[in-house]
Amino acid sequence: MHTLLDTPHCRLTLYRYPRQSQDPLQAWDAADEYLINALAESPLEQDGPVIIMNDGFGALTAYLHGHAPLCVTDSYISERATLANLVENELDPQAIRIQDALAPLPQAPALVVLKVSKYQALLEQQLLALRQVVTPATRILAAGKAKDIHSSTLKLFEKYLGPTKTSLAWKKARLIHCTVEDGAERPALANPFPTTWPLEGSNLLIHNHANVFSRTSLDIGARFMLDNLPINSARKVIDLGCGNGVLGLALLARDSEVEVTFIDESYMAVDSARLNVEHNLPEALPRAHFLVNNCLDEVAVGSADRILCNPPFHQLQAITDHIAWQMFTDAHRVLPQGGELWIVGNRHLDYHNKLKRLFANAQVVASNSKFVILKAIKR
Repeated sequence: MHTLLDTPHCRLTLYRYPRQSQDPLQAWDAADEYLINALAESPLEQDGPVIIMNDGFGALTAYLHGHAPLCVTDSYISERATLANLVENELDPQAIRIQDALAPLPQAPALVVLKVSKYQALLEQQLLALRQVVTPATRILAAGKAKDIHSSTLKLFEKYLGPTKTSLAWKKARLIHCTVEDGAERPALANPFPTTWPLEGSNLLIHNHANVFSRTSLDIGARFMLDNLPINSARKVIDLGCGNGVLGLALLARDSEVEVTFIDESYMAVDSARLNVEHNLPEALPRAHFLVNNCLDEVAVGSADRILCNPPFHQLQAITDHIAWQMFTDAHRVLPQGGELWIVGNRHLDYHNKLKRLFANAQVVASNSKFVILKAIKR
């Protein structure tokens, strides 16, 4: 469903991506509106690049389209949504640039507009990247949900960039104004990313970029799947929603013939998976493939005979189960007859009934008080 962002300064028709006619969630939030109002009240005057970071579905990019902004995102879904919403509003998508959050930024931007992530590690990584390019002439304006902006958030801005102040809350959102002081000494700061940690019970060292789920340890759902991982019975496996790739990495380590494709919508996740194979199993790289994608879009039928999945139950900061459902339907399309989908999830999420609707079967492989592992076979 489309949502209309209608302010005194712009009128935009926006969709979430992928379009879901039954999706009740809107494709912008109060922080987008707060930023647009602030930018309209004090228009950009100086020349230089305009950088937008973490634009969820393209509202900020559409508003600043005339400045040919550079959009920085770690989300493939956000990237596709931004491009689709520019077309929807008759704005040329070729007039803007989009790059992933690991690519270098242009020097001396005139304006930086940043949506504050609720994940502090991503914010820290992005502020560290901005520190290398901003100048005292750069206008830095950020916003986020008021509940996600704490004193620690402001301290990060001050640590990496300079003096920072916040606005009053408006529609449960806040603005952050930050300046780089002219002539201030800026000592070099070490980059803490990617983080690394040893995988318990193995000789594997796991690398995680800033925006990867469970960044400093193995999450308990993945641990449960690792303890029940099927070995030596599939030749082509997809690790769907791979995160740091620990499931596929374990398969590559235990089975010398399996090929694993790591797929996630996060650029940092897929690059983390690549780092983990390169560092731990360089000899397995010919059997490892890496793809940033929205679930299994355009993945050919028969590309895998088994798909492993630890489905997310959120998109950006919104709680929703439609991504899990899309993962299941995409898996059903891609798997050949006899192919298997293995998933791990919280017991209360009712994945069992969802799989039975699609596959007409769902077998409990293992369960404990919190998680269940299910297997569905395409008949």
